[in-house]
Order: sequence, then C-alpha cells, then structure tokens
Amino acid sequence: MWLLKLAWKNMWRNRNRTAITITAVFFSVILSVLTNSLQEGVFDNLIKNVVSFYSGYIQVHKSGYWDEQILENTFENLPELQEQVIQIDNVEAVTPRFESFALASSDTLTKGCMVVGILPEKEDAITQLKNKVAEGNYLKDGDEGIMLGEGLAHRLKLQLNDSIVLIGQGYHGAMAVGKYPITGILRFGQPEMNNQSLYMTLSNAQVLFSAENRLTSYVIGLENTNELDQTAVNIRTSLGDTYETMTWEEMMPEVVQHIRTDKGSMVIIQLVLYMLIAFGIFGTLLMMMVERKYEMGMLIAIGMKKFKLMQVMMLESLFTVLSGCLLGILVSIPIVVYLYRNPIRFKGQLAEVYEEFGFEAIFPTSTNPEIFLNQGVLVLILGLVLSLYPLVKIAKINPVTAMKK
Repeated sequence: MWLLKLAWKNMWRNRNRTAITITAVFFSVILSVLTNSLQEGVFDNLIKNVVSFYSGYIQVHKSGYWDEQILENTFENLPELQEQVIQIDNVEAVTPRFESFALASSDTLTKGCMVVGILPEKEDAITQLKNKVAEGNYLKDGDEGIMLGEGLAHRLKLQLNDSIVLIGQGYHGAMAVGKYPITGILRFGQPEMNNQSLYMTLSNAQVLFSAENRLTSYVIGLENTNELDQTAVNIRTSLGDTYETMTWEEMMPEVVQHIRTDKGSMVIIQLVLYMLIAFGIFGTLLMMMVERKYEMGMLIAIGMKKFKLMQVMMLESLFTVLSGCLLGILVSIPIVVYLYRNPIRFKGQLAEVYEEFGFEAIFPTSTNPEIFLNQGVLVLILGLVLSLYPLVKIAKINPVTAMKK
C-alpha cells in the first residue's frame, strides 16, 4: 500500500512533467480512436448504401436464378413459404420482390432500367425506401404510378406527374409494355441506383411482365446482422435444395473484396500511427529519466533497493498512462458522436470521383463501443511496454555516476 501512495505522490511532485506525459497519451488515444472510428464508419456506410438500401442482407431465390437471372427462373409466391422463412431465428422481416429489366422511354429519349415490383410497406420496413423519396409521394398498395431514381429522371428529362413508357420481355416470352405516371422521385446514396432504378407495386410489375403471383426473390431483414452467416445456414436448411439462399457477401463479392483491400491498406496506416504514438510517449519517458537521474541515484545511495524503486516507477507509469487513456476515451466519445451525426462530406471533383466508383462521398464515424475500449487498451499496453525502458535504466544505474552533475 505504501508503494501506491509513494507512486501517486511522486507522480504529482512535478506536475508539468506528469501533465506532458498524460497529454501525450491523451492525444494518442483520441487520434487512434478517430482513425479506427472513421475506418469502421466508412465501411459501415458503404455496406449500408449498397446492401441495406437495396439488396437486403439475405435473399432467397429459386435455385439457379442468380447464375441465370431470367423470368423463367422465378418462383410462385406461396404464403406458407413466406411464413416458413419468417419463423426462423434472427429473421425480422421478409418482403417479396419481382425484378426485371426494361427499356424506359420518354419522347425521343430511352434508357435501360431495372424495374422492381414491391409491397411498399414491407419494403420500407427492410430498406427504408420511404426515406429516399426526394420529390412526390411514396407508393401505396394499389397505386398505378411509379417511382424512379433521380438520375434516371434527369437523363430522360422527366418530372413528377409526367408519364413514362416501359418496353420489355415478359414471362415465357410475352411482350411487356406499359405506360405509367411518375408519382415519386428517389434519391439514393449509391449513384448507380440513382441512374437505373424504377419502382412500382408488386401487382403492377407482375401484370406488366405477365407473371401473375410469381417472384424473383424474398428479401430478408435481420435482427442482428452479426449472425448473418448462421441465419443463412438456418434458412438453407429449412428451405432445402429447391431454393437458393444467398448473403449480400455472396451476391456482391466485389464489395467484399474492396473492403478487404481497404482494410489491408489501413493496417499499414495504423502501424505508422502507432509508431508515432510510441515515439511520442517514449519521448516523455526519456525526458523524465533525464530529469530524475540524480534523484534515483540518491535514493539508491541511501539504501533503497533497486527492485522497490522499479516497482514505484512502474506504478507511476501505470497511473500516468491510465489517466491519459481514460481522459482520451472520455473526450473522444463526444467527438465521434458529433462526426457520426455530422459526417465529413466531400464536394466538387473529389465527390465526383467517389460517385464514379459507386460510393457516397461522405465519411461518417462508427460509434461502436468496442472501438473506444480496444484503442484505449492498445495505447495503455503500448505505454506500459515503453515504461520498461525506465526499469532497465534503473537496473543499470550507478548511484555515484547518477549523482554527478
């Protein structure tokens, strides 16, 4: 107990020196937390843009549909099948979809688009589609109108209440032709969806493509996305070989590869960051040893054991580094929360570059509590490892030499 009291008093005997060391650790924690929080936030936002805004985390199709996405590979919409899926653990919601491609036309302008037939309320429960309505109204069951992406509307020079003509091929080769009023304009964070998406009610899509009561997929929402793989396994086991169950990672391997590549690059950046942090902390410890060399030599000369002195020094380092880590975590929390609610947004040419690659040009942070804990512990361990330097110096110290000025 007396060692703890001695270490605490020694720590504050020179307040300026202690403040410098705590400040070095304090800013190290804030810097490491912000770096990791931004990294996780950017990847989470990418997944949110590409996955939860459209594909869902899991989809169920007829076997073979993903390799050959034709209307002949659709399946019948059976209420008992949907109920079977919703009963599986961790499945929060299920919505049916009918997807196909058509040529959208307005006067002399035409463009290929993806036609998505949905049940409006169920779709919104999973993908929050209603939040993407920039102009007009969200679809309701029985509506005859359509909603289309902002980019698609711009390319076809269409506005609310204008009409759009769709031409395509329906089920079993039937002709698919229809004319629909525009009741809503959608704005997605993912530019590709802005430029090619068109939504209508499920029944209208089935009539347009002559595929009554048929679906291309069930889109599944999860209670806990961390259990994605296990939930997919449970669905596969329940439905058998007639249907294929695919996670977003299986449907979009290019997104997964992009995330892995970026994470690999971030590892190098983090290593450089931790080297800078280590040099900052080590510099303060080096300064402390130079200042206290005479003091330590005198203590050993009057009979204090080196081992006891090393214990006191280790406790001082623990108190100092721990104080800096706790303060760093406490201060980083409001900063991260602010950047989560007000993410960094790029504009101009840099934003255009991101959008060309299909990404929203914003950098939000992640508020995952593990980030604060992990980075605080990492800096604490790093600081304690560096604190071994003073212990080595004490073990080798010569009291006569140390007391010479």
